[in-house]
Amino acid sequence: MTVFQNAHGQPIGCPVTGWTARPLPPLTAMVGRFCRVEPLVPSDHAADLFEANRADAAGRNWTYLGADAFADLDSYRAWLVKMCAGTDPLFHAIIDLATGRAVGIASYLRIDPANGVIEVGHINYSPRLQRQPAATEAMFLMMRRAFDELGYRRYEWKCDDRNQPSRAAAQRLGFTYEGTFRQAVVYKDRNRDTAWFSILDSEWPALKAAFERWLAPENFDAVGRQKQSLAAFRGPTQPLDIADCINDTCPWSGKPVSPDSLTLYQGRVVGFCNPGCRDKFEKAVAHFAAAGA
Repeated sequence: MTVFQNAHGQPIGCPVTGWTARPLPPLTAMVGRFCRVEPLVPSDHAADLFEANRADAAGRNWTYLGADAFADLDSYRAWLVKMCAGTDPLFHAIIDLATGRAVGIASYLRIDPANGVIEVGHINYSPRLQRQPAATEAMFLMMRRAFDELGYRRYEWKCDDRNQPSRAAAQRLGFTYEGTFRQAVVYKDRNRDTAWFSILDSEWPALKAAFERWLAPENFDAVGRQKQSLAAFRGPTQPLDIADCINDTCPWSGKPVSPDSLTLYQGRVVGFCNPGCRDKFEKAVAHFAAAGA
């Protein structure tokens, strides 16, 4: 890696030649094959969104969001009006092209044109959108606007450190975990440690190509199931390094950690003495994640 220095011999960041502030996101739709992502207008979208969210009868989707589930359409619409009053956050509705109905929301926020940094957040996918190709496509469309159309340098994702589905989604979509800000937020009368993830403009071309291959018609069968995962198109990930391991001994046996028995948990490398102990741990994590623990 090239090391840049100033006249005093001190290390400095790489040059960013000819940089200018980036434009704000426009109030226009982003259209894909499965969905359309458009600026949210409460009078147009609230009823569809409220109806789609009712499929989440227990309100689990709202656990890590700033608000709780709404009992009626009027209160939900009023909340949307409040949230959409400004331009940061800039809320968008995700429209299922097969039905023409709004089935989820996402926003751009913490928009920093001077430094070319923008975040995606306030994501709430109703059960009608979850695990559908449109769910992935919506995130791709918002990334593509930020990088290709607007020229931003950094695209961020942040979530409650305990929100395992959000952490997993970020990493599936190609974000890199950067660390956790402890006691960063108080919401709903509780603490939030915030996990930070990002994608850089230098990483975008390869990631964009993976999204395009995954979204291509030939990657789906006659009933809409994927043939290959997004991870497969992204290619092999970097091997885990024992030097990054947070523990020296296996949590199960107390024996020294083996380089061939590492796994990633909450963005950290955890080591075990043998693959069997590692597999035991991964199965336990998967079980509790599936149970919503």
